[in-house]
Amino acid sequence: MAVKVNNRKAGDDQFDRAAELIGLKDNIRDSLKMPDRELMVEVPLRKDDGTLQSFRGYRVQHNNSRGPFKGGIRYHHEVDLDEVRSLASLMTWKTALVDIPYGGGKGGITVNPHELSERELERLSRRFFRAIDPIIGVNKDIPAPDVNTNAQIMAWFADEYGQLHGHTPGIVTGKPINLGGSLGREAATGKGTAIITRETAKRYDIDLEGASVVIQGFGNVGSYTGKFLSEMGCKIIAVSDVHGGLHEPDGFDVPSLFKYNYDNRTVKDCGQGKTLSNEELLGLECDFLIPAALGGVIHKMNADQLKCKIVIEAANGPITPPASEILYDKKIHVVPDILTNAGGVTVSYFEWVQNLQQFQWDEDEVNEKLEKRMVRAFNEVSSFCDEKKTSLRLAAFGVAIDRVAHSFELRGI
Repeated sequence: MAVKVNNRKAGDDQFDRAAELIGLKDNIRDSLKMPDRELMVEVPLRKDDGTLQSFRGYRVQHNNSRGPFKGGIRYHHEVDLDEVRSLASLMTWKTALVDIPYGGGKGGITVNPHELSERELERLSRRFFRAIDPIIGVNKDIPAPDVNTNAQIMAWFADEYGQLHGHTPGIVTGKPINLGGSLGREAATGKGTAIITRETAKRYDIDLEGASVVIQGFGNVGSYTGKFLSEMGCKIIAVSDVHGGLHEPDGFDVPSLFKYNYDNRTVKDCGQGKTLSNEELLGLECDFLIPAALGGVIHKMNADQLKCKIVIEAANGPITPPASEILYDKKIHVVPDILTNAGGVTVSYFEWVQNLQQFQWDEDEVNEKLEKRMVRAFNEVSSFCDEKKTSLRLAAFGVAIDRVAHSFELRGI
């Protein structure tokens, strides 16, 4: 089971340690930790049965020193201001790390979307986007999908904004292709994760051909990660979703597993592998363990059980701070989430650029540009790691914070 993490405390701790590492001035440190703006709104919903229910929505804009605020909107019953605030700051560091001209933002509604009908979900989405409209703009703040939101919800957002301001496809990213979305966006986070895994294998002299991979969470990110790593020669030996896990020591037939999962939204009853729990899956011996689902799945109660060589954080915050210390002592390397899963926001940036140009790139061009950004970011983190003799996590934060701080100073107060 996952452990509920105090994301704000964990994020602040990582920021402080990295800021100390790069010698960041105290006044700049204090300013960069503080969000620029926090908006909390009521989102009333007229349900299908005629009753009225109100929900709480948020949009936090952390820092725009390097460009417009950028970040997803999630629908989840555990969304609160602290979580959104923490995720907004992580977006600032993530966009800086891959060197795209954005700042960080995040939003959400405290709701279980699975309890709503399609019509209720649309009405809720439109009311929320209208409520945050005063602080949204194509050069101010550009939302995107996140947990329990998707291309359809982005289409409703774009339409709602268009009714108020005129047709503006660049107001959100992660849209359907027919409404200005980018080719390659659906697979981008998984593709970026696979690229980072490949570069990590080079750094630690692991032969990717036949390398064993365990993927915890076979949703969009996990399934595409498995697909691309299999094409690179890796052996995917275990996967899981909310229904449990599957173990295939000789490696799955990944193309058929990917298709089954895409069609059925689960790996359950796919006809491959032996069943095991998510907890058992985390303890399998492998080269790469890729948590790609929830935060807090690796914690102080189970970190000692890990038998992997490297953890690739595809989910946001899958390792708690105490677990990170345990893994460091066990000499298990961890590639941090702000580097690993930055492929999604990178291709979101490409989508926004295409919208501004009113021109669509082909998928090969998108993938080529994604590859270049991810490899360059990994090499910068790797070099910083070696120079400062620190962990990859602190190196990633150090590179990102230094980049934001430099822009902050250049712009002045």
